Amino acid sequence: MMPLTLANVGEENMIKKIGGKPEVKKHLENLGFVAGGNVTIVTTMGGNIIVNVKESRVAISKEMAQKIMI
Repeated sequence: MMPLTLANVGEENMIKKIGGKPEVKKHLENLGFVAGGNVTIVTTMGGNIIVNVKESRVAISKEMAQKIMI
């Protein structure tokens, strides 16, 4: 298991666990990041990561991406 920040661009990964405080977990779940779901990094820009999750493109900060384990 490793944080999403270490994944390669364009590689599809399965989310294994969401870490962080309850409100952070809830926020990520609302964006579509749920355990068992797939996530693909599209690009990284200035400390932010753009990912495809549930057929949506979402930008999250590096701090948020560190809490998503794949």
